[in-house]
Amino acid sequence: MAHDLDRFVIAQDGVYPEALAELRRGAKRSHWMWFIFPQIAGLGQSPMARAYAIASADEARAYLAHEILGPRLIEVTHAVTAPEGSAETILGGIDAVKLRSSMTLFAAVADDPAPYRAALDRFYGGKDDQATLDLLAAHPR
Repeated sequence: MAHDLDRFVIAQDGVYPEALAELRRGAKRSHWMWFIFPQIAGLGQSPMARAYAIASADEARAYLAHEILGPRLIEVTHAVTAPEGSAETILGGIDAVKLRSSMTLFAAVADDPAPYRAALDRFYGGKDDQATLDLLAAHPR
């Protein structure tokens, strides 16, 4: 099945370097969470959350396999876990919840879940987001 991953590439164009810099500084300031750390469909209700939701486990695997998006996700995952402080301090409360959902999604489908598990371990005591796992089970394809 074809997935519209270009929506993420287009959204990240011109924004990705600043998002990465904000994470490395340990202080997210601009609005990019939806398309840098996407979540499974069904969690977010805003138009942006819906536009950049990952529809299924298959789409999440395709995101990881994408030549641009996969490496970028690993890079921003390493970047967000590097600074001191909690996910709430680095991202803000709402986006810290989104990060947990995103890391749960990609840890569940990745051939190498280590970067995503490391983020879950660091910020959330290794606990997955159960709502993400439930939605993922309901939408494997």
